[in-house]
Amino acid sequence: MRPSGTAIRAIRNGQNLGLRELATRTGLDRGHLSRIERGEVCNPASHTIHRIADALKVPVDAITRTEEQT
Repeated sequence: MRPSGTAIRAIRNGQNLGLRELATRTGLDRGHLSRIERGEVCNPASHTIHRIADALKVPVDAITRTEEQT
Protein backbone atom coordinates (compact mmCIF):
# COMPACT_ATOMS: atom_id res chain seq x y z
CA MET A 1 0.00 0.00 0.00
CA ARG A 2 1.53 3.27 -1.13
CA PRO A 3 0.13 6.71 -0.38
CA SER A 4 -0.92 9.00 -3.18
CA GLY A 5 0.40 12.37 -2.13
CA THR A 6 -1.57 14.03 -4.90
CA ALA A 7 -4.82 12.53 -3.60
CA ILE A 8 -4.02 13.43 0.02
CA ARG A 9 -3.29 17.04 -0.93
CA ALA A 10 -6.38 17.32 -3.16
CA ILE A 11 -8.69 15.96 -0.45
CA ARG A 12 -7.05 18.12 2.22
CA ASN A 13 -7.37 21.25 0.08
CA GLY A 14 -10.94 20.34 -0.86
CA GLN A 15 -11.76 20.30 2.83
CA ASN A 16 -10.02 23.68 3.33
CA LEU A 17 -7.68 21.94 5.72
CA GLY A 18 -4.16 23.20 6.23
CA LEU A 19 -1.18 20.94 6.68
CA ARG A 20 -0.80 22.15 10.25
CA GLU A 21 -4.40 21.13 11.08
CA LEU A 22 -3.90 17.72 9.45
CA ALA A 23 -0.78 17.27 11.57
CA THR A 24 -2.78 18.12 14.68
CA ARG A 25 -5.56 15.69 13.75
CA THR A 26 -3.19 12.84 13.00
CA GLY A 27 -0.55 13.48 15.64
CA LEU A 28 2.06 13.27 12.88
CA ASP A 29 4.86 15.72 12.17
CA ARG A 30 3.89 18.41 9.64
CA GLY A 31 7.17 17.97 7.77
CA HIS A 32 6.59 14.23 7.48
CA LEU A 33 3.09 14.83 6.10
CA SER A 34 4.51 17.31 3.61
CA ARG A 35 7.09 14.77 2.44
CA ILE A 36 4.35 12.16 2.02
CA GLU A 37 2.32 14.60 -0.10
CA ARG A 38 5.37 15.37 -2.26
CA GLY A 39 6.04 11.67 -2.79
CA GLU A 40 9.32 11.68 -0.91
CA VAL A 41 8.11 9.01 1.54
CA CYS A 42 7.13 5.99 -0.51
CA ASN A 43 6.45 3.39 2.16
CA PRO A 44 5.11 4.94 5.35
CA ALA A 45 3.83 2.61 8.05
CA SER A 46 0.33 1.26 7.54
CA HIS A 47 -0.89 2.96 10.72
CA THR A 48 0.32 6.30 9.33
CA ILE A 49 -1.83 5.90 6.22
CA HIS A 50 -4.81 4.90 8.36
CA ARG A 51 -4.34 7.94 10.61
CA ILE A 52 -4.32 10.24 7.58
CA ALA A 53 -7.43 8.61 6.10
CA ASP A 54 -9.24 8.82 9.44
CA ALA A 55 -8.32 12.49 9.86
CA LEU A 56 -9.58 13.25 6.34
CA LYS A 57 -12.70 11.09 6.94
CA VAL A 58 -12.12 9.08 3.76
CA PRO A 59 -11.53 5.37 3.11
CA VAL A 60 -7.90 4.29 2.90
CA ASP A 61 -8.43 3.43 -0.78
CA ALA A 62 -9.05 7.13 -1.49
CA ILE A 63 -5.48 8.05 -0.54
CA THR A 64 -3.54 5.00 -1.69
CA ARG A 65 -2.56 3.45 -4.97
CA THR A 66 -1.64 -0.03 -6.00
CA GLU A 67 1.71 -0.85 -7.55
CA GLU A 68 0.10 -0.99 -11.01
CA GLN A 69 -0.90 2.68 -10.72
CA THR A 70 2.63 3.97 -10.12
